[in-house]
Amino acid sequence: MLKNIFLTDFLPKIKDFFCIFCKFAYLCTINCNCKLSTKESIDMNSFTFYSPTEFCFGRGREQEVGQLCLKYGASRVMIVYGGGSVVRSGLLDRVKAALTASGLPYCELSGIKPNPTDPKVREGLAIAHDFQPDFMLAVGGGSVIDTTKSIAAGYYYEGDFWDFFCGKAKVGQCLPVGVVLTIPAAGSEGSGNAVITNEQTLQKLGIRQPMLLRPKFAIQNPELTMTLPEWQTASGISDMMAHILERYLTNTPDVQIGDRMAEGMLLAIMEEAPKVIANPEDYEARANIMWCGTIAHNDTCSLGRQEDWNSHAMEHEISAEYDVTHGAGLAVVFPAFLQYMAKAHPYKVAQLAMRVLGIVPQLPADANLNDTRTWPVEEQQRVAMEGALKLKAWFHDVLHMPVTFEQLGVPHPDLELLNARLHKNKGTVMPGYLPLDAETTMAIYKLCL
Repeated sequence: MLKNIFLTDFLPKIKDFFCIFCKFAYLCTINCNCKLSTKESIDMNSFTFYSPTEFCFGRGREQEVGQLCLKYGASRVMIVYGGGSVVRSGLLDRVKAALTASGLPYCELSGIKPNPTDPKVREGLAIAHDFQPDFMLAVGGGSVIDTTKSIAAGYYYEGDFWDFFCGKAKVGQCLPVGVVLTIPAAGSEGSGNAVITNEQTLQKLGIRQPMLLRPKFAIQNPELTMTLPEWQTASGISDMMAHILERYLTNTPDVQIGDRMAEGMLLAIMEEAPKVIANPEDYEARANIMWCGTIAHNDTCSLGRQEDWNSHAMEHEISAEYDVTHGAGLAVVFPAFLQYMAKAHPYKVAQLAMRVLGIVPQLPADANLNDTRTWPVEEQQRVAMEGALKLKAWFHDVLHMPVTFEQLGVPHPDLELLNARLHKNKGTVMPGYLPLDAETTMAIYKLCL
């Protein structure tokens, strides 16, 4: 009894108090420009990087799916897919034919929709326990892959798979996963992450298990993306850019490799995106976008650094409540987030604005052009704000993405509801590039109007 009271009553209060204390200390450090005193605090973070996925990239590579499944130990395969274009294009038939040719029996779970939900995972687990596969195969984009990973994680678990997402249990033994990618966006083909929405609670939560849930292989044929509607293509581009920016916005100093990788990917995306929008059958542009989507989320540009992910958390509440396209929601939230940070904590946004968005700073002679922390605060703020507004215009004018709630199809959002759920799921203060309390996140949501 006492243990239960501690877990349900006192522990959350202790956590909230600790988060508020951390925010206070952090803001004091920023405002007085103090330097941390310990050597460990200014080093690149130590890390272990495990990325075992075999990426099979190029035209016609889906024909190899049967042999790849065998290579990674499959004898019984469960295929997970959405429907629609995967069926109409003949891709699903080609995948089944390749499995049959390799002597692999299979079962199917179809009907996965964007913003995947827990009932489909439960349906998949029931099918899996009946068929007893030893390999999971996702044929689709991020929603299909995340559903597949969730089934893989829950297969050996005796409890409810949602325990992993709400923090009641840790993922243990998993079924191996392979991917035939059709939508470049989520980057789930190279990550150990999955995001699912609980239909009853409207919680959109994720798990991150890079040691267990990274796919064994990912087949990436850019030709499979040429029939995507412009909206889906643009939403995917918004999503992968957000994945890069969530890692880029860090307080870890002197992580130049990650910074330059992120900047290079953003520049490449912004160069290739207009080509894809203008000519959906441009193979080279499709190929560049597809590979950027993978690298954006397989952690190579986030090694050794603190990450943020608060914009994603804020958008998850929007898409959970209003069922909007995730990438489109990010096109609304991220510019607003950057606008807020341009005033509150501008130095990294100013660096982004200068190096990626072409905003030219006006600096005194003693300032270091490549270290925005040496710039006058007013110039950091000016450059950062111009960059945030320029990115917002790019999302709208080039990708034709919504950049306000109304353009997103939500003219009267319940901001109080979104904000309350956000902090119920993420705590009183959300750590990150700038710790966010409810007042701060409400201000950012209001910038989305």
